[in-house]
Amino acid sequence: MKEIIYVTGNWAKIKSAKMILEPLGFKVSNVKMDTTEIQANTIEEVAKHSAKEASDILKCDVLKNDSGLCVEALNGFPGPYTHYVDDTLGEKGLLKLMENETNRKACFVEAFAYCKYGSEPIVFTSITKGSIAKECSGTYGWSWDFIFIPDGCDKTLANYPDEERFLLWNQDGYHALAKYLENEK
Repeated sequence: MKEIIYVTGNWAKIKSAKMILEPLGFKVSNVKMDTTEIQANTIEEVAKHSAKEASDILKCDVLKNDSGLCVEALNGFPGPYTHYVDDTLGEKGLLKLMENETNRKACFVEAFAYCKYGSEPIVFTSITKGSIAKECSGTYGWSWDFIFIPDGCDKTLANYPDEERFLLWNQDGYHALAKYLENEK
């Protein structure tokens, strides 16, 4: 069983990775460490930089994830600035920005950067499409879960317990990573 070192302290990311990758034959371990979160134009650039930094420090192959909420009516904002916007505006501030907007389309982009030690990172992306609710709803999860409604659902992510909520995220990035690692063996 190939081990994947996931550099994150986020329990939800770890649990999600284990739920998806371990049945595919990969053991997921984690290392919690801070990496530099650069300001960049894309979520993928942020993930690649963090993965390379973590791999160089730990001297091993690592997986690092960065994600962002992209709102169509706001030209993709907050995108790579999602963490900062969460800390400053939060869900209620974003809802205020969307107050009179009829186009509620949005997506979550998750960039999984896998970096072999001594190499440049490779990025695998998952995009979960959905929309922004008109008000906060639910009790599970955190942050954007209270206002993001995935396509095919009629409630925000925060209305689903962890095991259900994790399965509502697009998993293409994890599956592409698993395929890449399988081909490397």
